[in-house]
Amino acid sequence: MLCLAKDIYKIYTMGKVEVEALRGVSLEIEANEYISIMGPSGSGKSTLMHILGCLDTPTRGEYYFEGKKVSDYTDAELARIRNRYIGFVFQNFNLLPRLSALENVALPLIYAGVKKKERLELAEMMLKKVGLAERMRHRPNELSGGECQRVAIARALVNNPKIIFADEPTGNLDTKTGSEIMEIFDRLHSEGRTIVLVTHDSNIAQHAKRVIRLIDGKIVE
Repeated sequence: MLCLAKDIYKIYTMGKVEVEALRGVSLEIEANEYISIMGPSGSGKSTLMHILGCLDTPTRGEYYFEGKKVSDYTDAELARIRNRYIGFVFQNFNLLPRLSALENVALPLIYAGVKKKERLELAEMMLKKVGLAERMRHRPNELSGGECQRVAIARALVNNPKIIFADEPTGNLDTKTGSEIMEIFDRLHSEGRTIVLVTHDSNIAQHAKRVIRLIDGKIVE
């Protein structure tokens, strides 16, 4: 079992108002699964992804990553787990504008303590894997949206993570480019990657082998 969430609640306090983003969510994710978490805006999809990806902690309930309760980890241990075992791809790419595609992809390896020569070799290999061999010296403002997302996917892959979380990965892309990005995720899954997609788009969700629907913070299907 890679991820195990048990009766997860997440409550945000906004002034005097409490908002329940998640209400008793339980979920299991096995290695090499391809899952989409689907639901309308405000259903709790991104909140759930942040908890599963160790970016946030639940208000109530228990979450286990690779069999160990995440609440038992220190902040430093959680940072190491995110860097080493989890890859993230976001709708807005989250690339550093002053760095080239190659430098953006190599960035997680700096925190992992990998030497510069090996960092750049690995980053180059990942950019070739997503079809950007000719664009690796370009900065984000010199790349199209689809190319920026390919850079983000290469960065998510560079540490050889156990699971990749993609939050609305085609949200800022046109239909054709979005289809090309989804082909990359499909191929990564066929190579044995565990992928969790967060999306409101049923066409994107259908790429996954299992679809989980969230409404008002609860799994309904």
